[in-house]
Amino acid sequence: MSPFLISIDQPREDTCYFSNVNRTILSKVVKEKNLDELFKLGGAKGIAVSLKTDANRGIDGATEDIFLRQEEFGSNTYSKPPTMGFFHFIFEAFKDPTILILLVCAALSLGFGIKENGPKEGWYDGGSIFVAVFLVISVSAISNFRQSRQFDKLSKVSDNILIEVMRNGRRQQLSIFDIVVGDIVCLKIGDQVPADGLFLDGHSLQVDESSMTGESDHVEVNQDLNPFLFSGTKVTDGYARMLIASVGMNTTWGEMMSTISRDSNEETPLQSRLNKLTSSIGKVGLAVAFLVLVVLLVRFFTGNTTDENGNKEFNGFGKTTVDDVINGVLGIIAAAVTIVVVAIPEGLPLAVTLTLAYSMKRMMSDQAMVRRLSACETMGSATTICTDKTGTLTLNQMKTTKFWLGKECVEGKNYISIPTDVLELLHQGVGLNTTGSVYVSTALGIEFYGSPTEKAILSWAVLELNMDLEKVQRNCSIVHVEAFNSEKKRSGVLMKKNDDDTIHAHWKGAAEMILAMCSHYYDLEGNMNHLNDFERMKFDQIIQGMAASSLRCIAFAYKQVLEVEHVTPSRQPKIQDNGLTLLGLVGLKDPCRPGVKKAVEECQYAGVNVKMITGDNIFTAKAIATECGILRLNEEMDDGLVVEGVEFRNYTEEERMEKVDKICVMARSSPFDKLLMVQCLKKRGHVVAVTGDGTNDAPALKEADIGLSMGIQGTEVAKESSDIIILDDNFASLATVLRWGRCVYNNIQKFIQFQLTVNVAALTINFVAAVSAGEVPLTAVQLLWVNLIMDTLGALALATEKPTMELMGKPPVGRTEPLITNVMWRNLLAQALYQIVVLLTLQFKGESIFGVSEKVNNTLIFNTFVLCQVFNEFNARKLEKKNVFEGIHRNKLFLGIIGITIILQVVMVEFLKKFADTERLNWSQWGFCVGVSAGSWPIGWVIKCVPVSRKPIFSYVNWKMLSCM
Repeated sequence: MSPFLISIDQPREDTCYFSNVNRTILSKVVKEKNLDELFKLGGAKGIAVSLKTDANRGIDGATEDIFLRQEEFGSNTYSKPPTMGFFHFIFEAFKDPTILILLVCAALSLGFGIKENGPKEGWYDGGSIFVAVFLVISVSAISNFRQSRQFDKLSKVSDNILIEVMRNGRRQQLSIFDIVVGDIVCLKIGDQVPADGLFLDGHSLQVDESSMTGESDHVEVNQDLNPFLFSGTKVTDGYARMLIASVGMNTTWGEMMSTISRDSNEETPLQSRLNKLTSSIGKVGLAVAFLVLVVLLVRFFTGNTTDENGNKEFNGFGKTTVDDVINGVLGIIAAAVTIVVVAIPEGLPLAVTLTLAYSMKRMMSDQAMVRRLSACETMGSATTICTDKTGTLTLNQMKTTKFWLGKECVEGKNYISIPTDVLELLHQGVGLNTTGSVYVSTALGIEFYGSPTEKAILSWAVLELNMDLEKVQRNCSIVHVEAFNSEKKRSGVLMKKNDDDTIHAHWKGAAEMILAMCSHYYDLEGNMNHLNDFERMKFDQIIQGMAASSLRCIAFAYKQVLEVEHVTPSRQPKIQDNGLTLLGLVGLKDPCRPGVKKAVEECQYAGVNVKMITGDNIFTAKAIATECGILRLNEEMDDGLVVEGVEFRNYTEEERMEKVDKICVMARSSPFDKLLMVQCLKKRGHVVAVTGDGTNDAPALKEADIGLSMGIQGTEVAKESSDIIILDDNFASLATVLRWGRCVYNNIQKFIQFQLTVNVAALTINFVAAVSAGEVPLTAVQLLWVNLIMDTLGALALATEKPTMELMGKPPVGRTEPLITNVMWRNLLAQALYQIVVLLTLQFKGESIFGVSEKVNNTLIFNTFVLCQVFNEFNARKLEKKNVFEGIHRNKLFLGIIGITIILQVVMVEFLKKFADTERLNWSQWGFCVGVSAGSWPIGWVIKCVPVSRKPIFSYVNWKMLSCM
């Protein structure tokens, strides 16, 4: 069946001259599908000659040869629009209306200040706001710039597709970026065509060109009528070898890709929910700021405000200069605007971005590449995982361990007793009905290529049956091929012997399905026997016995075709699939992956149901599921836990909905069965994660809440349909993704609790102080500093907590569960109330209690407020647990940010008096600030002893502000 021939190392001449063709000619022929011009050039094989390509061996792959081809025809890379630079994000940050208003206020304040007090003293107020705004903008821009760079790296990794190429007679995997004109590429179902080219040879090749044309119909590609293949299209059926004719920017896909760049501004569902929450809270902040503005303006113009010397700021329009009036009003406006800046929790979406960016980076090192950000969030809510068996739960390292000829198990030396005529038929069945290949090297010995199943069968046939693949393929001609189909679970080939024109139909596939197509079988003596019901039962027992030992069972069968006259390639005849003769049964061992059972138990501990969906028969499926911990020993006899795909498919809708939760294993399933199960589970309210590696898994991967494709065995179609790619095809990595998903959700909740505590406290303090005293204790610069602590440093500190097993002990988060839980409301309201009481006490009684000036008292308020946030960051680390220091030594970034925040706060208070409008504090005052702020720890410990209901409180708030989340 395979067009890929066995080869021996041979020297070949190095060439550096390409006759008759150039990049323009080749590109034009393929893009225009110009058959006439192609014919003039000698067809695909004629062009191969012009390109110095051996049609069987490919190019030699020497460095000089590759260099010459890239020089002449270009490399297989695409030029893309330039990535956004740092100043782009600076400019984006300037678009914030509140920032613009603050800058206007700062500019006016700077101008009037210099005019009134001179350049030496007059710049402090306006200049301080400028510096604070610059810091806020810079930190925001740096964060977004780094996120953009991370997405660029992800895009490069995602685009780096591996493809099988024939070079110097060897099939090898190369990056599509290393493909050159003249390369011969081996295509199979699910592959993405890496460049524009021409069909050389193959069978039943169909291609999805919807990425180019928008048409969903699959296009048949063959040697005569349509030999053109285009970069970016997907192989949906069959297999073939193609000759690369154009690469990179010379392809149609290259022209399209040059105008497309990856969107790094994808907004996830959680970010969307938080943006709505931010908007709602912002409206509250805007209302408070407006009230503060009105109150302060009224008090200013009625002469109820004084300057730092105790003099009235406004004595009437005749006595107060215009400059003084404008300066006073600007200060009031700046204070009101800054309240809006602090009130709007724009750090919430930033926290999501930081959390996702950090998690994506760590997940990459844990063998999971995130393609869609939303999957990180959704994975934390997963309630069911539908996983494949082969390569995910198992190693996908197939080895043939059993062979039955008739009812006899053939082992070791017994292979020499296989009759010659049966052996010849087995050689044909293995060597022609395969997509694998064998390469014989004098240096490396025998190498096998293809899928793990193909490699296992080929190595068994070559090493145990002494099959000479090159001889088999040389002595026979392939008439027609029916490629392996995951629904029918079989592949067939119609072949003709070159010496006597005998035509045979050979089939290979799932043992019980091939057995059902047979009417006879060969025994060890070479006799053909009738397959009656009793004999069929014996073979069923053999198959079940191998399956119970966790072996994958493959059968080989053939039939001689007599109607030679109408069997021609042009008519593409149907390969007869009844009345076959069974040639043998093969058992392939694929061991379970180390650590899979532990990973399955971890998922089950987390309240996530693991279901195995496999194409293997029910006995193999039960054995593997039991070995992996999906089934327990006493459960494998429960029919409700294990079903076959056809059985599940034939249930009524009501029966499926009733039984789907209980099912743990679905055997002999088709991709449609997998899709059907996902749809049923979603209707039952589950959040479903699905693994898949084949092209036909694409519908289920798209339908699932989280689609997880396999990085090694997965086809490009499966990968493009998925949200996350498991790079090592290991179920244990899937459990890691689940942990990170929950960690993302939990970290965001921590930050929400932390930030809303600051919002509530800051708004209340400034509003009460403005209404009662006519001034706000926290200046614009101080509030901007608090905003910086909250939005960026706080997000960095809390968004980078690593996942713990504690998270896996909780049930999955429901779809409708509010983001702000009762536990969070309890914690944030208690902490906010504590801060409000302490700070308002300082506001109204601080001067008399400590015997200090108003400016020192305001510094005490500012210092205590900031330190309260520092200590509260520790409380926010644990939403429910009382020990907030548990595991803190593992988060060096958190400790570093806390340290940096404290150092900067000391600098603000002690060394930047003019800038921050503060006074130096003595040791006792610092001790008071630290002691009072540290009081949030025992407050947090006590409040966590108060039980709360899981049923959401503040139902109105939840409905108005959180139902959208």
